[in-house]
Order: sequence, then structure tokens, then C-alpha cells
Amino acid sequence: MITGTYSIHRLDTAKRAREVVAFFFSGNSFDDTRFTPGEEEQLRSLPYRALTGEVVLWYATNEAGDIIGASCVEENDQGTGGYSWDYVVVHRKYRRWGIAADLLEIMIGYLRGVSARYLITYTCSLPEYRTIRRLFERNQFRLVGQIPDFYFDGEDRLIYWRKIS
Repeated sequence: MITGTYSIHRLDTAKRAREVVAFFFSGNSFDDTRFTPGEEEQLRSLPYRALTGEVVLWYATNEAGDIIGASCVEENDQGTGGYSWDYVVVHRKYRRWGIAADLLEIMIGYLRGVSARYLITYTCSLPEYRTIRRLFERNQFRLVGQIPDFYFDGEDRLIYWRKIS
């Protein structure tokens, strides 16, 4: 069992961006690593887009400074105060520490600070994604849509929405 503390930071250096990308593609991040081609490109570019201000990315580190979690948000392309939440992922040895919930809490604080109207996010319908769906549901997200066979045959996209107040 791992014991200790963690801290959450907003991404602001190329070194950390490289480390976040390495974390995304490590064996300790995602349970389902059958990435679509678009997901692979998105995971490789998100940290660098955070450096340019296109998105906001937070990452969690353990006491040794290793990346153990990450999450990202960006305003919708219409610029209307709606935001999209992409990829909350926590190192498998650090799950159940509350890291995903803390990343979400920091994100909601940020969104309130920029007067966001809502947050939209999505996940897959497969059983492996049950935990993330519970996180959404415990935190005031409503399931607002489902797109059949979005990722691969038999893998629907579930769309969740939350009003920011």
C-alpha cells in the first residue's frame, strides 16, 4: 500500500508536459488502452496545448514529484462559456485517494472564476468505465445523451452535462 501525500498543479512547463504525455501512455494510467487514432493524437497534444493557453491542464504529483494524475478542460469552440472536460486519469496505485475528485473540485473553482455556464464531458458505455460514470453522477452531472457505436462497435459515447453556478 502506498502512503503519503499528493499535490495538484497547473501545467506550465514543457518538461512537465512531456511527463504528462509519458504518464498518459504508461501502463499505470488508463484501464482501456485501445485508443482511437484521434485519442492518441489528442493525448499527445493536450499538454502542449495547455502551454499555449488553448486548454487548462492540472496534474497531480506524489511526494517524489512523479505524475500520478491529470485532467484537462477547454472552452467550447463557440466561446459561449461552455467548457468541455477531457481525460481525468489517475495512476492505478493511487486510486481511491480522492485525486480525481480533487482535480474536479479545482476545475470547478476555475470554471466559477471565469464565469463558465456549464461543463460537458463524456465517457464510454463499457463496464470498465463504471467508476468514472459514478464520479460524474456523484458530482451533479446528468446523462444527457448517448451515441451508439461511437468509439468502436458496441462502445457507445455517454454524454454528461453539469451547470456551473
